[in-house]
Amino acid sequence: MTRRWLTALVTTGALSALATTLVAMDVPALTRAADLVVRGTVVRVEPRWTSDKRRIITDSEILVSEVLKGNVTGKTIVAMQPGGVVGDIGQLVHGAATFALGEEVVVFLERRGDRAFVVGMAQGRFVVDRAGATPMVRGGEEALFLVDAKTHAPAPSPVQPMTLEALTALVRQSLGPSPAGPATPRPDVTLPAVKTP
Repeated sequence: MTRRWLTALVTTGALSALATTLVAMDVPALTRAADLVVRGTVVRVEPRWTSDKRRIITDSEILVSEVLKGNVTGKTIVAMQPGGVVGDIGQLVHGAATFALGEEVVVFLERRGDRAFVVGMAQGRFVVDRAGATPMVRGGEEALFLVDAKTHAPAPSPVQPMTLEALTALVRQSLGPSPAGPATPRPDVTLPAVKTP
């Protein structure tokens, strides 16, 4: 069966037609932008049509094993991302974070109403690799064209593969005062365990 793909592209000038352009974010920037940072295992990946049947979104449910920022009221959290495949129709959003069933991830989430979205698209999802003696994490900047926040010039990913322990330490260090001054006090964010429209 032939699949029909609707492709969402964000391009500027002569940039690659298969990349989304975003400002490069390091771990402190991801942490500051996130309402919730968790480590866990993906237990469900479910693409579905939006209620108006115009777009496909994918709900990825994560069984939380560690909360690094914010609060989770249940055992799981659902990250909603644009794109996915329903039947023989797919919608591809270049640069969106993708999740695979059973993978362990560290994810930076932004709350919008009763939903959670990955901060910085694929920049806010790290896959944990436990194949070696020390657990490692790698970022997810595939299909992203990153630019510097000040110059808007092309920029390499500010996050390179590192140990899970180093990523966790960076997140915790980032919870302190921001470079612009003391952090503004915020109430803890509590997201519902699972809610879909």
